[in-house]
Amino acid sequence: MEALEIARWQFGITTVYHFMMVPLTIGLGLVVAVMQTLWHRTGKVEYLRMTKFWGKLFLINFIMGVATGIVQEFQFGMAWSEYSRFVGDVFGAPLALESLLAFFVESTFLGLWIFGWKQLKPGIHLVCLWVAVVGSVFSAYFIIVANSWMQHPVGAEIIDGRPVMTDAWAVFTNNTALVAFPHTLMGALAVAGGFLLGIAWYHLWRRRTDGIDTIGADGRVVPGEAAIPGRDRTDHKVWIRSLRIGAVVAMISFAGTALTGDLQGKLMFEQQPMKMAAAEAACHDGTGFSVLSIGNLGSKNCDDIKALIEVPGILSFLANGDFTTEVRGVNGLLDQYKADYGTHLPDNPIYGERAGQEIEYVPVMEVTYWGFRMMIGFGGLAALAALIALWATRKGTVPASRWLMRLAVFGILAPFGANAAGWIFTEMGRQPFVVAPNPDLNGIDQVFMFTAAAVSPGVSAGELLTSLIVLTAVYAVLLVVEVKLLVKYIRGGVVSAMPEIAHTPADENEDPTKGPGTGKPADDVLAFAY
Repeated sequence: MEALEIARWQFGITTVYHFMMVPLTIGLGLVVAVMQTLWHRTGKVEYLRMTKFWGKLFLINFIMGVATGIVQEFQFGMAWSEYSRFVGDVFGAPLALESLLAFFVESTFLGLWIFGWKQLKPGIHLVCLWVAVVGSVFSAYFIIVANSWMQHPVGAEIIDGRPVMTDAWAVFTNNTALVAFPHTLMGALAVAGGFLLGIAWYHLWRRRTDGIDTIGADGRVVPGEAAIPGRDRTDHKVWIRSLRIGAVVAMISFAGTALTGDLQGKLMFEQQPMKMAAAEAACHDGTGFSVLSIGNLGSKNCDDIKALIEVPGILSFLANGDFTTEVRGVNGLLDQYKADYGTHLPDNPIYGERAGQEIEYVPVMEVTYWGFRMMIGFGGLAALAALIALWATRKGTVPASRWLMRLAVFGILAPFGANAAGWIFTEMGRQPFVVAPNPDLNGIDQVFMFTAAAVSPGVSAGELLTSLIVLTAVYAVLLVVEVKLLVKYIRGGVVSAMPEIAHTPADENEDPTKGPGTGKPADDVLAFAY
């Protein structure tokens, strides 16, 4: 494999892995902040338990997201130095704001929230969490601004061969960013909703199968209590409210992703028509939306693709908002791209061995076509599961079926899959450009960069392969660590995040692992932090 292909695999693997943490951090952070707000306003103990339990899982995921995200910044310099030079004058502002402002605020106030449970007044403590969560949202926005400039460069002009920012306002209010950001935020809430639903379902199922909760003559749940600390009637309230909150969040977020996704799709048809044509396997001009198409695997010939199920007019609606306007297909766009950007890469040393090679303007259609459908399909399944969960828990608990419980737990992965598929489609569909050209009414804006020119010229394929193997191995270890930590605290229930529930005043100076008179009280702040 060439250095370019290895570099792309490395960035793809590490970025997709890192992004698994991002939506859960953003979405769960917002939900936890709402839970603590409810506790602050009502004083109900179930909301305090919910805040600490889900907050514990939020912290585990946040720390792992930080650890995996650091690598993304280093990769720009290690594997993509030419790309970094090209976009540096534009990316400097949003990435600096993300690192120096948003992330600094986020991490500082999150630290105050972690260690301030008893040291800060309740209202100030709540404000710290909200500031941290809002900081994470702003952090996401600045990253989206940078990514959207790659999809649709604005506010810059080429000076001495490099784009230089000439209009910061245009960059930060790029219409691509303004649509992609709420779409990403809704996707994050979908992840959080599915996370709450699956875990709460598991705990309600455990309470039923352990005989703590029973069903009355009217078919409604009768919450019970066990001798085990924490498994009381309040524990039932924690899980049923968590489940129903998660289901509502999941359904609202799916509606939000559908609306913002429609706007984003219309922009893509305008700004990156080849990406959307490939996503629909639309080889020829027309209005029909492909529900199912087949073709020869790996073929670069669009004519090999045949539509088995097609709905007339839908493609035109997705692109233009009507059912009659024809949408340009891959074959027609291919001629346009060749005329605008050339048929072969320039004979320039920056392209290395690829200099003079024919440019493949059609992205990998298997990825764009199925990535688009997996994004919609997984999102739809998560919303359907949320609707079913609301109906199934209308009498206060979940069915006793083990396989339904397993479906609910595995359903946590559906919104993660939708997010990952959406980003893979967005990034892979932009090829062969790392910075996509921006068609405008006056012709072609010359701010664009081929991916073949972006890789670091001084890095060999062997070096990149070594870093790919090492980083993938490290990330695999981190994945095991995160899953084990999450599973440990999920199975432990609320007591795992609130050991004070099982703590009595007589034990105040005891550490169960070391004997009487040792350690700190179980409700010490460090018990929550660690």
